[in-house]
Amino acid sequence: MSATPPSDLLKTPLYDLHVELGARMVPFAGYSMPVQYPTGLMAEHKHTRASAGLFDVSHMGQLKLVGADAAAALETLLPVDVLGLGLHKQRYGLLLTDEGTIIDDLMFVNWGDPAATGETLPRAEGEGPGPQLLLIVNGACKAGDMAHIQARIGQRCQVLPMPERALLALQGPKAVDALARVVPGVEALVFMTGAPFAWNGGGLYITRSGYTGEDGFEISVHASQAEAFARALLAQPEVLPIGLGARNSLRLEAGLCLYGNDIDTTTTPVEAGLNWAIQKVRRTGGDRAGGFPGADRVLAQLSGESAPTRRRVGLIAKERIPVREPAALENLDGQAIGQVTSGLLSPMLDQPIAMAYVDADYAAIGTEVFAMVRGKGVPMVVSAMPFLPPRYHRG
Repeated sequence: MSATPPSDLLKTPLYDLHVELGARMVPFAGYSMPVQYPTGLMAEHKHTRASAGLFDVSHMGQLKLVGADAAAALETLLPVDVLGLGLHKQRYGLLLTDEGTIIDDLMFVNWGDPAATGETLPRAEGEGPGPQLLLIVNGACKAGDMAHIQARIGQRCQVLPMPERALLALQGPKAVDALARVVPGVEALVFMTGAPFAWNGGGLYITRSGYTGEDGFEISVHASQAEAFARALLAQPEVLPIGLGARNSLRLEAGLCLYGNDIDTTTTPVEAGLNWAIQKVRRTGGDRAGGFPGADRVLAQLSGESAPTRRRVGLIAKERIPVREPAALENLDGQAIGQVTSGLLSPMLDQPIAMAYVDADYAAIGTEVFAMVRGKGVPMVVSAMPFLPPRYHRG
């Protein structure tokens, strides 16, 4: 959590609503954010898995890249396929340092050229003509990300922050039922696609995605409409407000990284097990191989030419003793072999689960390691992730 003094904390457009709903507010990424509501973390977590939970993620950064060269320019910063992304399709991306380590993870959507499609999309101040990409970056990283992107590709396209946009996430198996009553037509979306919608005279952009492992949606809405829209969703019988605590436990059960815990500028995509995020076209032998920061290192790790010495793994404890970050990991002989980066008691499995980095020799599924908790070694087993099967709506 941020150490920013309360007087310096920013507020999202939903701050007053959170307080009204009885949320416990905490500093996070420079903002005052709800960690939980009166029902508590466990109830919020289970409600999201069973029905629909509403999250305020307005602390995250929204920015737009505009111009004919925007997609090609973004490809020079990410080890992913940007040019091949279809209209209104979304993709997970990794912003890398020149050493091939992770500055931030992000989502981006191809908005196409509104002049050609005739679509009304949210506008950014100073926006010029041409194709557009929407980027969603982590709250704690957004200022640095925007400066990095501007410095690297600002001469090739417009890099336009959109601070006037709020961002909500509606997650869970009944999210589609609730949202479709408020915004008819969203049910046609499938996982990792988006579309513009209108609501009460304003423009929304909605993607069918999220960070819980459940079906769900992320909704970009103008700050001036955010509270009214949130109230419309909370009026649906399936929906309850959910705080940062349950957001964290949900994403961990889903095996998804939290920037600053499980990935950062000391980790490469391959060490982090994010190989799936690097499409073949950007790998050795692909049509647009390399050409991104740290490409030599990342591609050598991908090919096995220079295999990483550590790996991110999932762990499940054999005893019901919660294991939290930054617990040290040891082997049977008491030698240090790694460290837990995220850990808690899984509400759905009722077992302690964790993510960790371990020496590559201990990364195989089924390997037993020991997490040091108050001087005692808690036995844990390297396990496949996600810990729960995902339930995305793929159509």
